[in-house]
Amino acid sequence: MNTNTDQFLLDSGFWGWLYKLLTPVEWLMTQIMAIFHKFLTLLGMPAVGVSWVLSIIFLVIVVHACILPIFIKQMRSMRKMQALQPEMQHIQNKYKGKNDQASKDAMSRELMKLYQDNDANPAGSCLPMLIQGPVFMCMFYVLSAIEYIAKGKRAPLGAFDKATAQQFSDSSNFGVNITTRFMHADTHAKIVIGIFIALMCFFMWLMQFYNMRRNLPRASMQGQQYRMQQAMTWMFPIMYIFSGLNFPFSVLIYWLTNNVCNFLRSLWQIYTFPTPGSPAAEDKEIRDHKRENARRKRAGEPSLEEEQLQKAKDEAVRRETEGFQRKQPKRKKKK
Repeated sequence: MNTNTDQFLLDSGFWGWLYKLLTPVEWLMTQIMAIFHKFLTLLGMPAVGVSWVLSIIFLVIVVHACILPIFIKQMRSMRKMQALQPEMQHIQNKYKGKNDQASKDAMSRELMKLYQDNDANPAGSCLPMLIQGPVFMCMFYVLSAIEYIAKGKRAPLGAFDKATAQQFSDSSNFGVNITTRFMHADTHAKIVIGIFIALMCFFMWLMQFYNMRRNLPRASMQGQQYRMQQAMTWMFPIMYIFSGLNFPFSVLIYWLTNNVCNFLRSLWQIYTFPTPGSPAAEDKEIRDHKRENARRKRAGEPSLEEEQLQKAKDEAVRRETEGFQRKQPKRKKKK
Protein backbone atom coordinates (compact mmCIF):
# COMPACT_ATOMS: atom_id res chain seq x y z
CA MET A 1 0.00 0.00 0.00
CA ASN A 2 2.23 2.78 -1.25
CA THR A 3 1.05 6.17 -0.06
CA ASN A 4 2.24 7.68 -3.35
CA THR A 5 -0.45 5.80 -5.31
CA ASP A 6 -4.09 6.80 -5.47
CA GLN A 7 -5.30 3.22 -5.28
CA PHE A 8 -5.66 1.22 -2.10
CA LEU A 9 -3.94 -1.99 -3.22
CA LEU A 10 -5.74 -4.23 -0.74
CA ASP A 11 -8.93 -3.51 -2.71
CA SER A 12 -7.53 -5.04 -5.90
CA GLY A 13 -6.80 -8.57 -7.10
CA PHE A 14 -7.22 -11.61 -4.87
CA TRP A 15 -6.99 -9.58 -1.66
CA GLY A 16 -9.73 -7.26 -2.83
CA TRP A 17 -12.02 -10.24 -3.39
CA LEU A 18 -11.14 -11.76 -0.02
CA TYR A 19 -11.58 -8.55 1.98
CA LYS A 20 -14.89 -7.95 0.20
CA LEU A 21 -16.16 -11.20 1.73
CA LEU A 22 -15.03 -10.00 5.16
CA THR A 23 -16.83 -6.63 4.90
CA PRO A 24 -19.35 -7.42 7.72
CA VAL A 25 -16.46 -8.04 10.14
CA GLU A 26 -14.69 -4.88 8.99
CA TRP A 27 -17.91 -2.87 9.42
CA LEU A 28 -18.35 -4.19 12.97
CA MET A 29 -14.76 -3.27 13.88
CA THR A 30 -15.20 0.31 12.74
CA GLN A 31 -18.34 0.57 14.89
CA ILE A 32 -16.51 -0.76 17.96
CA MET A 33 -13.65 1.71 17.45
CA ALA A 34 -16.14 4.57 17.05
CA ILE A 35 -18.00 3.58 20.24
CA PHE A 36 -14.77 3.54 22.26
CA HIS A 37 -13.73 6.85 20.74
CA LYS A 38 -17.05 8.50 21.70
CA PHE A 39 -16.77 7.08 25.22
CA LEU A 40 -13.23 8.40 25.64
CA THR A 41 -14.19 11.86 24.38
CA LEU A 42 -17.07 11.90 26.88
CA LEU A 43 -14.44 11.31 29.58
CA GLY A 44 -12.71 14.51 28.48
CA MET A 45 -10.08 13.22 26.04
CA PRO A 46 -9.50 15.22 22.83
CA ALA A 47 -11.33 13.96 19.75
CA VAL A 48 -8.07 14.07 17.78
CA GLY A 49 -5.10 12.30 19.32
CA VAL A 50 -4.67 9.63 21.98
CA SER A 51 -8.40 8.77 22.05
CA TRP A 52 -8.04 7.07 18.65
CA VAL A 53 -4.87 5.24 19.76
CA LEU A 54 -6.67 3.89 22.83
CA SER A 55 -9.61 2.90 20.60
CA ILE A 56 -7.25 0.68 18.59
CA ILE A 57 -5.91 -0.89 21.80
CA PHE A 58 -9.41 -1.49 23.21
CA LEU A 59 -10.52 -3.05 19.91
CA VAL A 60 -7.67 -5.58 20.12
CA ILE A 61 -8.60 -6.37 23.73
CA VAL A 62 -12.29 -6.85 22.78
CA VAL A 63 -11.31 -9.26 19.98
CA HIS A 64 -9.10 -11.28 22.34
CA ALA A 65 -11.86 -11.36 24.96
CA CYS A 66 -14.28 -12.75 22.36
CA ILE A 67 -11.79 -15.41 21.27
CA LEU A 68 -10.81 -16.45 24.82
CA PRO A 69 -13.79 -18.82 25.44
CA ILE A 70 -13.01 -20.60 22.16
CA PHE A 71 -9.33 -20.74 23.14
CA ILE A 72 -10.21 -22.31 26.52
CA LYS A 73 -12.38 -24.88 24.76
CA GLN A 74 -9.45 -25.63 22.46
CA MET A 75 -7.12 -26.19 25.43
CA ARG A 76 -9.58 -28.57 27.09
CA SER A 77 -10.04 -30.44 23.82
CA MET A 78 -6.27 -30.79 23.46
CA ARG A 79 -5.99 -32.12 27.02
CA LYS A 80 -8.66 -34.72 26.26
CA MET A 81 -6.89 -35.73 23.07
CA GLN A 82 -3.60 -36.07 24.96
CA ALA A 83 -5.31 -38.26 27.58
CA LEU A 84 -6.74 -40.47 24.80
CA GLN A 85 -3.38 -41.00 23.08
CA PRO A 86 -2.75 -44.50 24.59
CA GLU A 87 -6.21 -45.73 23.52
CA MET A 88 -5.84 -44.15 20.08
CA GLN A 89 -2.46 -45.86 19.64
CA HIS A 90 -3.99 -49.17 20.73
CA ILE A 91 -6.67 -48.88 18.03
CA GLN A 92 -4.12 -47.85 15.40
CA ASN A 93 -1.82 -50.77 16.32
CA LYS A 94 -4.82 -53.10 16.09
CA TYR A 95 -5.21 -52.27 12.39
CA LYS A 96 -1.52 -51.76 11.64
CA GLY A 97 -0.53 -53.28 8.31
CA LYS A 98 -4.17 -53.74 7.22
CA ASN A 99 -4.65 -51.63 4.10
CA ASP A 100 -8.00 -52.96 2.93
CA GLN A 101 -10.93 -50.53 2.94
CA ALA A 102 -12.94 -52.53 5.49
CA SER A 103 -10.13 -52.30 8.06
CA LYS A 104 -9.70 -48.56 7.42
CA ASP A 105 -13.43 -47.98 7.89
CA ALA A 106 -13.46 -50.07 11.07
CA MET A 107 -10.51 -48.10 12.51
CA SER A 108 -12.25 -44.81 11.66
CA ARG A 109 -15.44 -45.98 13.38
CA GLU A 110 -13.60 -47.03 16.52
CA LEU A 111 -11.67 -43.76 16.70
CA MET A 112 -14.85 -41.74 16.14
CA LYS A 113 -16.64 -43.66 18.88
CA LEU A 114 -13.68 -43.02 21.21
CA TYR A 115 -13.93 -39.28 20.49
CA GLN A 116 -17.71 -39.25 21.01
CA ASP A 117 -17.61 -41.25 24.24
CA ASN A 118 -15.02 -38.87 25.70
CA ASP A 119 -16.44 -35.63 24.20
CA ALA A 120 -13.16 -34.95 22.36
CA ASN A 121 -12.81 -33.12 19.06
CA PRO A 122 -9.63 -33.75 17.02
CA ALA A 123 -10.30 -30.57 15.02
CA GLY A 124 -10.90 -28.44 18.12
CA SER A 125 -7.38 -27.02 18.11
CA CYS A 126 -7.90 -25.55 14.61
CA LEU A 127 -11.06 -23.57 15.42
CA PRO A 128 -9.44 -20.56 17.16
CA MET A 129 -7.00 -20.11 14.25
CA LEU A 130 -9.86 -20.29 11.72
CA ILE A 131 -11.59 -17.47 13.62
CA GLN A 132 -8.59 -15.44 14.78
CA GLY A 133 -6.87 -15.31 11.37
CA PRO A 134 -9.66 -13.51 9.43
CA VAL A 135 -10.44 -11.24 12.40
CA PHE A 136 -6.91 -9.89 12.62
CA MET A 137 -6.70 -9.63 8.83
CA CYS A 138 -9.74 -7.36 9.00
CA MET A 139 -8.10 -5.22 11.69
CA PHE A 140 -5.07 -4.76 9.45
CA TYR A 141 -7.31 -3.88 6.51
CA VAL A 142 -9.41 -1.33 8.41
CA LEU A 143 -6.41 0.51 9.89
CA SER A 144 -4.69 0.61 6.51
CA ALA A 145 -7.80 1.82 4.65
CA ILE A 146 -8.64 4.79 6.89
CA GLU A 147 -6.01 7.14 5.45
CA TYR A 148 -7.33 6.42 1.93
CA ILE A 149 -10.88 7.18 3.10
CA ALA A 150 -9.62 10.50 4.52
CA LYS A 151 -8.06 11.38 1.15
CA GLY A 152 -11.24 10.45 -0.72
CA LYS A 153 -9.41 7.63 -2.53
CA ARG A 154 -11.70 4.98 -1.08
CA ALA A 155 -15.39 4.79 -0.21
CA PRO A 156 -16.44 5.19 3.46
CA LEU A 157 -16.33 2.03 5.56
CA GLY A 158 -18.75 1.51 8.44
CA ALA A 159 -18.38 4.27 11.03
CA PHE A 160 -15.54 5.90 9.07
CA ASP A 161 -16.85 8.49 6.67
CA LYS A 162 -14.39 11.00 5.19
CA ALA A 163 -14.64 13.44 8.15
CA THR A 164 -14.13 10.72 10.80
CA ALA A 165 -11.27 9.20 8.81
CA GLN A 166 -9.64 12.63 8.55
CA GLN A 167 -9.98 13.07 12.33
CA PHE A 168 -8.28 9.69 12.79
CA SER A 169 -5.53 10.53 10.26
CA ASP A 170 -4.75 13.82 12.04
CA SER A 171 -4.11 12.00 15.34
CA SER A 172 -0.59 11.63 16.72
CA ASN A 173 1.00 9.71 19.54
CA PHE A 174 4.57 10.00 20.88
CA GLY A 175 4.97 12.85 18.39
CA VAL A 176 4.26 10.56 15.41
CA ASN A 177 1.24 10.84 13.12
CA ILE A 178 -0.85 7.69 13.21
CA THR A 179 -0.65 7.17 9.42
CA THR A 180 3.13 7.68 9.16
CA ARG A 181 5.32 4.91 7.74
CA PHE A 182 8.99 4.40 8.55
CA MET A 183 10.16 5.07 5.00
CA HIS A 184 8.44 8.48 4.87
CA ALA A 185 9.14 9.60 8.46
CA ASP A 186 11.52 12.15 9.93
CA THR A 187 14.28 11.14 12.34
CA HIS A 188 12.16 11.38 15.51
CA ALA A 189 9.32 9.37 13.96
CA LYS A 190 11.77 6.73 12.68
CA ILE A 191 13.15 6.27 16.22
CA VAL A 192 9.64 5.86 17.71
CA ILE A 193 8.49 3.52 14.94
CA GLY A 194 11.74 1.54 15.27
CA ILE A 195 11.09 1.08 19.00
CA PHE A 196 7.54 -0.16 18.29
CA ILE A 197 8.82 -2.62 15.67
CA ALA A 198 11.51 -3.87 18.09
CA LEU A 199 8.95 -4.35 20.89
CA MET A 200 6.53 -6.06 18.51
CA CYS A 201 9.19 -8.55 17.41
CA PHE A 202 10.51 -9.00 20.96
CA PHE A 203 7.13 -10.09 22.34
CA MET A 204 6.66 -12.46 19.40
CA TRP A 205 10.10 -13.99 20.07
CA LEU A 206 9.53 -14.11 23.84
CA MET A 207 6.24 -15.98 23.46
CA GLN A 208 7.81 -18.63 21.22
CA PHE A 209 10.96 -18.89 23.34
CA TYR A 210 9.01 -19.27 26.61
CA ASN A 211 6.70 -21.86 25.05
CA MET A 212 9.69 -23.93 23.87
CA ARG A 213 11.49 -23.77 27.21
CA ARG A 214 8.47 -24.38 29.46
CA ASN A 215 5.78 -26.19 27.46
CA LEU A 216 7.61 -28.83 25.43
CA PRO A 217 8.06 -32.36 26.82
CA ARG A 218 11.65 -32.93 27.88
CA ALA A 219 11.90 -35.82 25.42
CA SER A 220 11.16 -33.36 22.57
CA MET A 221 13.96 -30.95 23.55
CA GLN A 222 16.48 -32.59 21.25
CA GLY A 223 16.92 -33.72 17.69
CA GLN A 224 16.48 -32.10 14.30
CA GLN A 225 12.86 -31.01 14.82
CA TYR A 226 13.74 -29.15 18.02
CA ARG A 227 16.60 -27.34 16.27
CA MET A 228 14.21 -26.30 13.50
CA GLN A 229 11.79 -24.90 16.10
CA GLN A 230 14.64 -22.96 17.66
CA ALA A 231 15.52 -21.49 14.26
CA MET A 232 11.90 -20.49 13.61
CA THR A 233 11.81 -18.74 17.00
CA TRP A 234 14.30 -16.25 15.54
CA MET A 235 13.20 -16.39 11.91
CA PHE A 236 9.62 -15.08 12.26
CA PRO A 237 10.45 -11.99 14.36
CA ILE A 238 13.24 -11.06 11.94
CA MET A 239 10.86 -11.42 8.98
CA TYR A 240 8.33 -9.09 10.62
CA ILE A 241 10.95 -6.36 10.98
CA PHE A 242 10.82 -5.83 7.20
CA SER A 243 7.00 -5.92 7.20
CA GLY A 244 6.83 -3.36 10.00
CA LEU A 245 8.90 -0.87 8.01
CA ASN A 246 6.08 -0.63 5.44
CA PHE A 247 3.10 -0.46 7.80
CA PRO A 248 1.44 2.74 9.07
CA PHE A 249 2.03 3.57 12.73
CA SER A 250 -1.59 2.68 13.58
CA VAL A 251 -1.01 -0.90 12.37
CA LEU A 252 2.14 -1.13 14.51
CA ILE A 253 0.13 -0.01 17.57
CA TYR A 254 -2.41 -2.74 16.84
CA TRP A 255 0.31 -5.34 16.18
CA LEU A 256 2.26 -4.58 19.35
CA THR A 257 -0.94 -4.72 21.44
CA ASN A 258 -1.89 -8.00 19.77
CA ASN A 259 1.54 -9.55 20.45
CA VAL A 260 1.43 -8.47 24.11
CA CYS A 261 -2.06 -10.03 24.44
CA ASN A 262 -0.85 -13.22 22.76
CA PHE A 263 2.12 -13.41 25.12
CA LEU A 264 -0.07 -12.93 28.23
CA ARG A 265 -2.52 -15.54 26.97
CA SER A 266 0.39 -17.92 26.33
CA LEU A 267 1.62 -17.42 29.91
CA TRP A 268 -1.86 -18.26 31.22
CA GLN A 269 -2.15 -21.27 28.91
CA ILE A 270 1.20 -22.74 29.97
CA TYR A 271 0.34 -22.15 33.63
CA THR A 272 -3.16 -23.65 33.43
CA PHE A 273 -3.00 -26.20 30.57
CA PRO A 274 0.65 -27.30 30.29
CA THR A 275 1.71 -30.06 27.91
CA PRO A 276 2.13 -33.38 29.77
CA GLY A 277 5.79 -34.16 30.44
CA SER A 278 6.89 -30.53 30.12
CA PRO A 279 8.66 -28.51 32.85
CA ALA A 280 5.46 -26.45 33.21
CA ALA A 281 3.45 -29.64 33.80
CA GLU A 282 5.91 -30.74 36.50
CA ASP A 283 5.51 -27.37 38.24
CA LYS A 284 1.71 -27.67 37.98
CA GLU A 285 1.81 -31.09 39.68
CA ILE A 286 3.75 -29.54 42.58
CA ARG A 287 1.26 -26.63 42.81
CA ASP A 288 -1.74 -28.97 42.67
CA HIS A 289 -0.16 -31.14 45.38
CA LYS A 290 0.32 -28.15 47.68
CA ARG A 291 -3.20 -26.88 47.04
CA GLU A 292 -4.73 -30.27 47.81
CA ASN A 293 -2.78 -30.49 51.07
CA ALA A 294 -3.90 -26.96 51.97
CA ARG A 295 -7.52 -27.88 51.24
CA ARG A 296 -7.27 -31.03 53.35
CA LYS A 297 -5.73 -29.07 56.20
CA ARG A 298 -8.63 -26.59 56.17
CA ALA A 299 -11.11 -29.48 56.09
CA GLY A 300 -9.34 -31.32 58.93
CA GLU A 301 -8.41 -34.23 56.66
CA PRO A 302 -5.06 -36.06 56.56
CA SER A 303 -2.52 -34.77 54.02
CA LEU A 304 -1.64 -36.74 50.89
CA GLU A 305 1.60 -37.92 52.54
CA GLU A 306 -0.24 -39.01 55.70
CA GLU A 307 -2.85 -40.81 53.62
CA GLN A 308 -0.14 -42.62 51.66
CA LEU A 309 1.68 -43.54 54.89
CA GLN A 310 -1.54 -44.90 56.39
CA LYS A 311 -2.17 -47.03 53.30
CA ALA A 312 1.39 -48.43 53.58
CA LYS A 313 0.80 -49.28 57.27
CA ASP A 314 -2.52 -50.97 56.47
CA GLU A 315 -0.82 -52.99 53.73
CA ALA A 316 1.96 -54.04 56.14
CA VAL A 317 -0.61 -55.18 58.71
CA ARG A 318 -2.50 -57.12 56.05
CA ARG A 319 0.68 -58.86 54.96
CA GLU A 320 1.49 -59.88 58.52
CA THR A 321 -1.94 -61.36 59.06
CA GLU A 322 -2.61 -62.84 55.59
CA GLY A 323 0.89 -63.44 54.27
CA PHE A 324 2.62 -61.79 51.33
CA GLN A 325 0.27 -63.29 48.78
CA ARG A 326 -3.31 -62.21 48.52
CA LYS A 327 -5.86 -65.00 48.89
CA GLN A 328 -7.16 -66.06 45.55
CA PRO A 329 -10.93 -65.80 45.21
CA LYS A 330 -12.55 -69.23 45.45
CA ARG A 331 -14.95 -70.35 42.79
CA LYS A 332 -18.39 -71.04 44.10
CA LYS A 333 -19.42 -74.67 43.90
CA LYS A 334 -22.29 -75.33 41.58
CA LYS A 335 -25.25 -77.01 43.14
